[in-house]
Amino acid sequence: MSESQADLFRDTPVRLIGYANEVGEAFRPLVHVFWVRLSYGIASAYVVADTIHKTVKMNQKEFESEKARRFGVFYAATDTLLWQSLASVIIPGFTINRICAGSLYLLNRTTKLPQTTRKWITTAIGLSCIPFIFKPIDNFVDYTMDNTIRKLTRQSS
Repeated sequence: MSESQADLFRDTPVRLIGYANEVGEAFRPLVHVFWVRLSYGIASAYVVADTIHKTVKMNQKEFESEKARRFGVFYAATDTLLWQSLASVIIPGFTINRICAGSLYLLNRTTKLPQTTRKWITTAIGLSCIPFIFKPIDNFVDYTMDNTIRKLTRQSS
């Protein structure tokens, strides 16, 4: 795979697997916590799969020395693991969790709809927000990492 080809884990529909936990968070009011945790397990498996993929890909490249190879492989693994953890699991999961909790709180305080109806509305709100949060979150994580950890590791390499 050349550098110009799409990244399987970030630029294709495979990326959606990383958002399994947001679907779990959206359904939290309606399902047993087991299913929410399972959704986090699926998203975490996606993060690990991308990390392994990027690490193996980096290890197959030509390097000037074994030390440079070890640094490149370590950097690829840690950068991918951190980026994917933040952009696919932690920040979007927290965001959808808070959107749903806030929605349910407001519905409980402002309507007399049956509890089941309020929970379904909350789930619909959470699910409808997912397509709108991933690009801003990805861009935020890129910006933050480019200006912190990536800047530091470039100086030390």
